Amino acid sequence: MKTLMASFALTLSALSAGTCLAQTAAARPAPSDASAYPVAPAPGLYQAFGEQQGLRTLMDDFVKRLKADARIGDQFRDTNADALAQSLTLQLCQLSGGPCTYKGADMKTAHRNMDITKAHFNALVEVLQVAMDKRGIPFRAQNKLLAVLAPMHREVVND
Repeated sequence: MKTLMASFALTLSALSAGTCLAQTAAARPAPSDASAYPVAPAPGLYQAFGEQQGLRTLMDDFVKRLKADARIGDQFRDTNADALAQSLTLQLCQLSGGPCTYKGADMKTAHRNMDITKAHFNALVEVLQVAMDKRGIPFRAQNKLLAVLAPMHREVVND
């Protein structure tokens, strides 16, 4: 039920973020490799996740769970867990309003030729939610982060 509620909240957040962005186009952040569809982070989001160290701890756990997940783990089997966690940390740090700069590939390039379906994307979101729950991140902060990440599905899902 929580996953269904979070998915619904994620969809609503993405829709409202798109509406909000259209109304405040001059105030939105510039597109970057971190996200082709930038959404301004909620104030305090970076701090809610424990800043860079908290994000790194979350990403270490998240990547470990991704690799073990029966639905999508095979896609991460040969992935360097430390490098992925570091890249995700920098990306989330930037997207959550922190001082980091993500220098990795843009999302479309990074996921090209990976045959990622909507089901894969949803499974990844569910794994992220579990990792955030295990870290005790409040549901409201989780939804704020997911709202920032939701527009990426347009660049990541390619099958």
